[in-house]
Amino acid sequence: MSYLNMQDEKLLPVVVELNTLLADYHLYYQKLRSNHWNILGENFFDLHNKFEELYTDARVKIDDIAERILTLRYHPMSKYSDYLKVSSIEEASALLTDREMVSETINDHTILLKQMNLVIEKCHAVSDEGTIDLIGAYIRELEKASWMLDAWSKKSTDALKENVLEV
Repeated sequence: MSYLNMQDEKLLPVVVELNTLLADYHLYYQKLRSNHWNILGENFFDLHNKFEELYTDARVKIDDIAERILTLRYHPMSKYSDYLKVSSIEEASALLTDREMVSETINDHTILLKQMNLVIEKCHAVSDEGTIDLIGAYIRELEKASWMLDAWSKKSTDALKENVLEV
């Protein structure tokens, strides 16, 4: 591949993992949409807005991942039936409580982060710095979103680890 200074065949493992991440993001996106539509209760306003923020971000990442696959000169997966076969994220009921929705979302973040780490592992093997840079930023953002959702799910009496100066 002349413009990327990488050989197409060596990029195939990266593309396979990116397509898996693309599938994961599609299922994650749809679950967030469902949560946004179906949230009820006293946390409606907070979570309705949060789920919209998360699915809007996911939509951008879906496009970025697909375009990265194209940049690497492969076709991104684009059939929902393929996403369902490949994704580690499972569909969920629309009839979840607010806490169940947040818990499901945090669990999906764990799956996405694991897949992102697989992508980066494959990228290191072929020196694909462009994909490493893209996915590295996604990891940082998803970890922060996970922390915020986890903090929301805690009781106000829960405490963080203390005394970081003592080892």
